[in-house]
Amino acid sequence: MASRRDAAKLAAEIIGAAKARGERTLTEYHSKQVLAAYGVPVTREILVNTVVEAKAAARKLKYPVVLKACSADATHKTEMGLVAVNLASDGALAEALRGMKQRLGTAYAGDFLVQQLIKGDREVVVGMIRDEQFGPSVMFGLGGIFAEVLEDVVFRVAPLRKRDALEMVRGIRGHRLLQAVRGMPAVDLDTLGNAIIALGNIGLDCPDIEQIDVNPMIVSGTSPVAVDALIVLSP
Repeated sequence: MASRRDAAKLAAEIIGAAKARGERTLTEYHSKQVLAAYGVPVTREILVNTVVEAKAAARKLKYPVVLKACSADATHKTEMGLVAVNLASDGALAEALRGMKQRLGTAYAGDFLVQQLIKGDREVVVGMIRDEQFGPSVMFGLGGIFAEVLEDVVFRVAPLRKRDALEMVRGIRGHRLLQAVRGMPAVDLDTLGNAIIALGNIGLDCPDIEQIDVNPMIVSGTSPVAVDALIVLSP
């Protein structure tokens, strides 16, 4: 993890380049670069464009892998059929990449992301939204089907201390799911709390960021890992 000053500098460079290209959102890859600089655990992943590059990336990351389109315009990848999971061989990966390229057409100018596959039975979501009155406000809640059905989330205005972050975790109705339950170990609350704090720090350090959506963070063993992320820039 970089120092906070270095992290803010990297974020400013990434945001500046995106704005120079006229983009309103960061790609998933660049969004995760910002998160990782602030200490948020993210998936290991490699940008590719060809089948040869994709195979080399998958062998480096080790199968099975996930393949995604990676562009500032591809913000609803699952709905568009631009995510393929649990690809276990060169053949499956090549077929998935060719299919995505066919669906996207020749006008697509973005890259593709080969990503390590993270498995876990629990998901959480964290986010940040810039409120006109209060400034950066951080959100935490359960992910997956729980997010849609229960809407079990809490908000708190940045800056956050560790105590604030842990109170947010305990503040959702389903917090017991993050404890040792049904044979699953307790979630690493220190890592999770630091991720919540980090989103508030990003909001404070980067006034050009309007919104951050990290959904989901999959709990792999005890560790929450950001599997998908989107950073939206201010108009």
